[in-house]
Amino acid sequence: MKSILVYFFIISSLMNIKSTAQNVVPLYKNSEAPVEERVEDLLSRMTLEEKIGQMNQFVGIEHIKAAEVSLTEEQLKSNTANAFYPGFSIDDLENLTKSGLVGSFLHVLTIEEANYLQSLAMKSRLQIPIIFGIDAIHGNANAPDNTVYPTNIGLASSFDADMAYKIARQTAKEMRAMNMHWTFNPNVEVVRDPRWGRVGETYGEDPYLVTRMGIQTVKGYQGDLNGENDVLACIKHFVGGSEPINGTNGAPADLSERTIREVFFPSFKAGVNAGAMSLMMSHNELNGIPCHSNDWLMTDVLRKEWGFEGFIVSDWMDIEHLYDLHATAENLKEAFYQSIMAGIDMHMHGIHWNELVLELVKEGRVPESRIDESVRKILAIKFRLGLFEHPFADEEFTMKIRLNPEHRQTALDAARNSIILLKNDGILPLSEKYKNVLVTGINANDMNILGDWSAIQKDENVITVLEGLKMISPNTRFEFVDQGWDPRNMLPEKVNEAAEKAKCVDLNIVVAGEYMMRFRWTERTCGEDTDRSDIDLVGLQNELIEKVAASGKPTILILITGRPLGVEKAVEKVDALVQAWEPGMYGGQAIAEILYGKVNPSAKLPVTIPRSVGQIQMIYNHKPSQYFHPYVVTSSEPLYSFGYGLSYTTYKYENLRLSGLEISKDENIEVNVDVTNTGKMDGVEIVQLYLRDKFSSTTRPVKELKDFTRVALKAGETKNVHFTITPDKLMLFDKDLKPVVEKGEFIVMVGSSSRDEDLLKESFYVK
Repeated sequence: MKSILVYFFIISSLMNIKSTAQNVVPLYKNSEAPVEERVEDLLSRMTLEEKIGQMNQFVGIEHIKAAEVSLTEEQLKSNTANAFYPGFSIDDLENLTKSGLVGSFLHVLTIEEANYLQSLAMKSRLQIPIIFGIDAIHGNANAPDNTVYPTNIGLASSFDADMAYKIARQTAKEMRAMNMHWTFNPNVEVVRDPRWGRVGETYGEDPYLVTRMGIQTVKGYQGDLNGENDVLACIKHFVGGSEPINGTNGAPADLSERTIREVFFPSFKAGVNAGAMSLMMSHNELNGIPCHSNDWLMTDVLRKEWGFEGFIVSDWMDIEHLYDLHATAENLKEAFYQSIMAGIDMHMHGIHWNELVLELVKEGRVPESRIDESVRKILAIKFRLGLFEHPFADEEFTMKIRLNPEHRQTALDAARNSIILLKNDGILPLSEKYKNVLVTGINANDMNILGDWSAIQKDENVITVLEGLKMISPNTRFEFVDQGWDPRNMLPEKVNEAAEKAKCVDLNIVVAGEYMMRFRWTERTCGEDTDRSDIDLVGLQNELIEKVAASGKPTILILITGRPLGVEKAVEKVDALVQAWEPGMYGGQAIAEILYGKVNPSAKLPVTIPRSVGQIQMIYNHKPSQYFHPYVVTSSEPLYSFGYGLSYTTYKYENLRLSGLEISKDENIEVNVDVTNTGKMDGVEIVQLYLRDKFSSTTRPVKELKDFTRVALKAGETKNVHFTITPDKLMLFDKDLKPVVEKGEFIVMVGSSSRDEDLLKESFYVK
């Protein structure tokens, strides 16, 4: 009897041991464990195939279904916005996901699809969650039913870095409410060519302004990158794509290292220092080396020089372009090899990656340790974002976050602060005497006001210009002549109809510009991959403006566009010009409020506006010799200068004073100036500080923005505005590209724009 009891005791103990072993939670699933330990534990359990899968991204199922209908295989080769995978079915993709061989998806635009794809990943052996990336450039606008803020160029026009943080923070919350975790923003490229279609996606032409806006956007998205309201920021595109040799997206960039370091690197380095944990490479080649295989950029500069700890993602099929476009790789496998060994961590996007990278490792060309480097970074982000604990979003809760009243108010406030008044012959703000008003133009009553990277939104969530005018001035009779949405196919008879009706009203408002909506990809005139050989108004728009203005009635021109346009001829014919950019869902209301004086315009230009394409490159921070010989016949001056913008009040700058006339290289200098609102309306002035190193060992720009601030002033009020010039703002790269502060005279300029006539000047000396 005793032996039987002992036998049962032994069996029971063994069963308990087995049961306990089965119930042990792997370390990587323990949310209390340090992220580094969780990463190493998970990595040790992964097969090589699973690791390589974490480095690969695919477009979503619904995107594939739509692309299969709208694209042929031949069109697919040159399309950079839509994709499907010939010979690879949706069932194949679902099975790949269930096998744990997909690390990320992009172009997933609904919470339902995101949750579904995540559920497939949860069926995999190790249940590694998907990280969903989306181009949430100005709000999560690329997906329906989200708050749409002004695009980045409009946000930059506000010179409001705090607003950049606020919008990014709200966007992060709306993204997480949709189970989205990774935004391909901020775009911190410095714009040098308005022909380039992506100007509206950036913060303009000035490295300092771009840097300030980019830092706050990164911080707003990521928070501490440790919570359910945080998302991963992605600084892009590294580097040179904003100065392509012919203005087209992805064209070669041929830039000296001096220019790269002085103009293009600062905003990226600042993004790294701000904690950005992902970075996207640029389509283009840089000085003969494609960015996607450029080990100097990815390894020497980004990793070793700047200490970047996040992961690097390719842009759309750009690794493949090493083979089929740049021709620096003989086949896809070689392209993948070059890119991985140069520093790429994640591939956007496609079906050949898993197979060919596996071959590269088994052949010994790519060490598995190199794969582990990339996978560690990707897994660390997934752990930090809490995706292992919370892989799904609540479909019942989602709309309590998205489009909530606070976010809507921010979109309206941001739009008000983004709209620039460039010309006003005394007609604005509008009075009640204009009882009958003609409204016309391609952007007068169209959702195009949302801007690039916007899905079609519900009508009730968008206020067009016409709707905004009716809302703000309900007693005015607005007569609308529809010119259609497509500037390339305007009808002469509709132009003539507007011209005739212009004679019978008190005032004309023409809302012109470009077309950006992505659902009509091939019909756009502005936006990603929509570059121009000129910067004129497209189609019959100039004719429309001329004929309407010929009525002799006051005429206002409003521009809805993502790039600066050379509208010199149009400006001569109108009484007021408003640059509204792409002001988002409440753009129409904000424009109307400014026209009728409910809001005093405060925005300033973050780019220079050339008179024509022949003035390119037209930037304010040019070198002294750029106009040593001015243009003949035409002007060498821009149409409108960087930092310029009008108000309904006037401001006076006086008493510019410095804390000293001589400092050492490691000292600060304090700058003070008095700014007075000398008009009759309260307003906000954007006070700008520029510097020039008068004599230097290498050539320096004629002026460089080094600080700015928004100052609210009541009518008649004076405020002292204070800036601190720190040694880093005096730095230049010497002949050996070493950062130094040189002795000599520095000119301080403070005022309302970059124009010399708008600036007070004083000098100090560095010993």
